[in-house]
Amino acid sequence: MRTARWMVLAAVACLAGCAGVESRVRGGKVPQTLDQKPVRGGFLEAIGIGASDPALPTETQRKALARDAAIVKAQYELLSMVKGVTMEGGVSVSRALETDSVLAAKVNAAIVGAEVRKSEFTADNGCVVTLRLPKQRLEELMGVRFQ
Repeated sequence: MRTARWMVLAAVACLAGCAGVESRVRGGKVPQTLDQKPVRGGFLEAIGIGASDPALPTETQRKALARDAAIVKAQYELLSMVKGVTMEGGVSVSRALETDSVLAAKVNAAIVGAEVRKSEFTADNGCVVTLRLPKQRLEELMGVRFQ
């Protein structure tokens, strides 16, 4: 009985962790409008769209390069979001990064370590990636609290 309860709790936790990652590709295409919510609960979330050279010889190569490009774009979007955040005391992260190279390295490490929540491929081998970064982890790495 106790094992069954733990299995149910584990399944619920897994489903809760997977919930909320919206599909961005519809019918093999990226829609004309993408609704984005940069803050979802305790996370920052960003999407990136990438493409590759259609002349590459294999579909695997095209998809791999498109995914890599989408990840880099999503990381750039995530960094832009983080730079716009205001820390306690009214200082923006962007301003703090200008004067503190150690802080800049920590933020870059956090961005690179963001979790890839979903990779979706389009019919033409493009890719849409959703990245997620826990705000608490970012605060701990930076040693600050966000407003």
